[in-house]
Amino acid sequence: MTEKNLSTRKNGFAVLLLTIVLYLGAIGALVWSCVAGTNDGPVVPVFVVSLIWLSIGWFPFLGLKVLKPQEALVLTLFGKYIGTLKGDGFYFVNPLCTAVNPAARTKLGQSGDVDSSHTPKLLTLTTGEKTTEIVSKKISLKAMTLSNAKQKVNDVLGNPVEISVAVIWKVKDTAKAVFNVDNYKEYLSLQCDTAVRDIVKIYPYDMAPGIDTTGDGHADDGSLRGSTTVVAERIRQMIQEKVEEAGLEIVEARITYLAYAPEIAAVMLQRQQASAVIDARKMIVDGAVGMVEMALDRLKENGTVDLDEERKAAMVSNLLVVLCGNHDAQPIVNSGSLY
Repeated sequence: MTEKNLSTRKNGFAVLLLTIVLYLGAIGALVWSCVAGTNDGPVVPVFVVSLIWLSIGWFPFLGLKVLKPQEALVLTLFGKYIGTLKGDGFYFVNPLCTAVNPAARTKLGQSGDVDSSHTPKLLTLTTGEKTTEIVSKKISLKAMTLSNAKQKVNDVLGNPVEISVAVIWKVKDTAKAVFNVDNYKEYLSLQCDTAVRDIVKIYPYDMAPGIDTTGDGHADDGSLRGSTTVVAERIRQMIQEKVEEAGLEIVEARITYLAYAPEIAAVMLQRQQASAVIDARKMIVDGAVGMVEMALDRLKENGTVDLDEERKAAMVSNLLVVLCGNHDAQPIVNSGSLY
């Protein structure tokens, strides 16, 4: 099913004025036929025609359609798709045409469903205990944002991760959106969830050795935390592939929330802290060893003190204790001999 744009002119005002004029003429003719008639009754032909028009003259009003910018109507005639009406203006179409939008009542908590100016409910009619909602069948062509609830997904290492993705989308082909899927909003929401799960399970939360995230057979540095832009783009591409048949265009996808699941968040925090402490200790030791080597080389080069191997080992031990300790060193002054 491909979209067909109707080339109907914006002649809604002309039809509206013509219908009103005919209504007024029918009322005038009805009155005239009753007044100017003979004693036997009104002028029968004029009376009958005027009465018929007053009874069915409202029918052309059903073909009047008003569209705002970035709105469309998918029209069918006796079940057959005849085209899509696009462009802002006041239109007149066949009054027997029916607008179709199976997702008109669907609300997903997205931008077009939350904003009161775009909410599909137009009017509520109450008759006794029965309430009827009149729903607009117009399809919005604007870019809208869909933000599904947070999902708990296992990453490539099996760690549970909570992630949420915001998807900016719009309807590209109204005919595909209406006729190729049952409800294009629910279809998009489901495909977003499955795409997020399929992509997240490829990556580790943080960088891990020996993980291939690109599928080229070589380990790389990809991760959910460090490669959010790449991950979001892959999610967008996968969603686009899945919703192409539904006539939707995925403009952008962004990760809005990313964290370890609560049951392992504390443990992973301790792991990160331990890793940071180890890295810091390694840096301190490397620097301390370099300083000790420099001190020994300077003493030997200047001939300040002649130390044997035992004294060098003691000096190295003392310097490393001072440089690598967590607390300030407490010096002991030796006022006697060097040995």
